[in-house]
Amino acid sequence: MNLPGVFHEVPNAIIDKTLDVNVKGTMYCARAAIPHMLKQGSGSIVNISSVNGLVSEPFLAVYSASKGAVVMLTRGIALDYAKQGIRCNAICPGWVDTPINYAHANLLGGIEKVYAEIGNFQPIGRPGEPREIAHLALFLASDEASFITGSIISADGGMTAQ
Repeated sequence: MNLPGVFHEVPNAIIDKTLDVNVKGTMYCARAAIPHMLKQGSGSIVNISSVNGLVSEPFLAVYSASKGAVVMLTRGIALDYAKQGIRCNAICPGWVDTPINYAHANLLGGIEKVYAEIGNFQPIGRPGEPREIAHLALFLASDEASFITGSIISADGGMTAQ
């Protein structure tokens, strides 16, 4: 849920829905998966947070708070279940070319303007592609990432490197 707005004007219903989807949804999915992973003695949870879980930006206070909660949930799960062979990591995408970002783009002057200026906030100079995030998630879920847990990985075109 990425509905931007000036914080004091965001309706309670939007705050509740944002927290329900981003925080509670992530919690409930992990909580449902963990018993199965405990039975098999291993597992990997890959949460999707956002670069806004690490740094905020105008009009995204509620969204940023919800994604920051996903970051801390990821670390907590990683610590709680590491000895049982369950890993938990999170991906924090930057601006990815998906429809969910278009509402925020409208507040910033439109998608064309955002893409023309994207190099100002994502040094790589372009939006991410969904497949790039998917490939990172597949790696984190694989045995090739068996030593990685509790990691918060930015896939943000260099946004948080600034």
